[in-house]
Amino acid sequence: MNAKELFLKTNPRRLFFIAALPGAVNMLASALYGFFDGIFVGHLIGDTAFAAINLAFPFVILNYARSDLIAVGSAVPISIALGKKEDHEANVIFTCAVLMILFTGALMGVFLYTASPLLIGLLGAEGELAALAVSYVRVYAIFSPLTTMTFAVDNYLRISGKIRFSMVLNIALSLSTVLLEFLLLFVGKLGIRGAALASCLSMVAMVAVAFVPILSKRLQLKFTRPKFTPALVKQIVFCGSPAFLANISGRITSIAMNAALLASGGAEAVAIWGILMYVGETIQPIVYGICDSLSPAIGYNWGAGLYHRVKAITRYTYSASAIVSFSAALLMFFAPGLLTSLFTKNTDPVFLAEATLALRIYSFSRLTQWFAFATQNYMTAVDKPLFATVISLASSLIFPISFILLLSPLGLSGLWLNPTLTAALTAILAFILLKHFQKTLPNEKPSVE
Repeated sequence: MNAKELFLKTNPRRLFFIAALPGAVNMLASALYGFFDGIFVGHLIGDTAFAAINLAFPFVILNYARSDLIAVGSAVPISIALGKKEDHEANVIFTCAVLMILFTGALMGVFLYTASPLLIGLLGAEGELAALAVSYVRVYAIFSPLTTMTFAVDNYLRISGKIRFSMVLNIALSLSTVLLEFLLLFVGKLGIRGAALASCLSMVAMVAVAFVPILSKRLQLKFTRPKFTPALVKQIVFCGSPAFLANISGRITSIAMNAALLASGGAEAVAIWGILMYVGETIQPIVYGICDSLSPAIGYNWGAGLYHRVKAITRYTYSASAIVSFSAALLMFFAPGLLTSLFTKNTDPVFLAEATLALRIYSFSRLTQWFAFATQNYMTAVDKPLFATVISLASSLIFPISFILLLSPLGLSGLWLNPTLTAALTAILAFILLKHFQKTLPNEKPSVE
């Protein structure tokens, strides 16, 4: 079954199990790598290294945000073009996007390697904490052009209908990274550099394997002569801006939060925030995998004018996202001690009590965050980037930065409240925008050939 038959003709329920479940497994495998990464670093290197990674990682993700801008921004018009049977146009967009990711990745790598001491220093980090954070960023900077292609090729494989192949690659990526990181940390004693190197080497290998069917022209998407135009670049940037702004705004917020945490509670507060992020980033990718895996199907059907299918597919993304998120909230609220012990050897009662409080407060954010994220993803897939951008900026920058300023006088408890209040307000905003958009849906096209 080719991609068009899969996305345009398969029953929405069957399509969910074919596309979304492998997508969720993909991201779960990636999330589990992050989960074990936190465990390895916390137990094999120590709490200072754990805090250093949480200081450094926002800068690493800023680089990936640039890649996501191009990958997501090209995936939307590619899917819509294929839905309209404009295959050559889709291949031109694909080719240009890959070249843009490689070129900008090289530039960002040079910048991050050179500027990392200044960037880490601006957070207020000093001594060993700062040195470890800089080392971590620089390893990722060296591998930037290729590693940032990882999630892009994953998008392109799924657009081409190679969902299972994509799933296998992502599982292999996570397993190889966990194994390699254990060897580099436990056997090789490479410290924080080993943690970054394991991830980078595995991603380079994954990209190389992913390009084999693309270069051999066995996929629907193929390389062709690139044709860069201002309109094409504008379209990619415009369509990718919601995901990009979510990533970059979220990292700016993380940097501001880390600075506030250092000022209020020092490295231990940053370590607790790191635990929240590791737990949250184990759950959120599953929701992302569900929504993102069905985006090509939504784009295909939107381009074909089959709006009843768009609605049906979207209902599955909302339902599955809610189930995953509610389950995560229960786990965080009722097992905070277990989760904390996975990432740290610190047995100080004051530290553990603060971590427990933070996790229980954070658990309530899972009850509403899924709705805003699923709505943002839906708006992106149907080529409504303005609505998606508004949700993205609200959830990742405007609300959280506002709450950092408003709640910082309350100390650490105020900072722990930030994600929950942000998620609730963003969900309300997303609901209002969704209702407005639903009133403007065009008429159904009579048929698709």
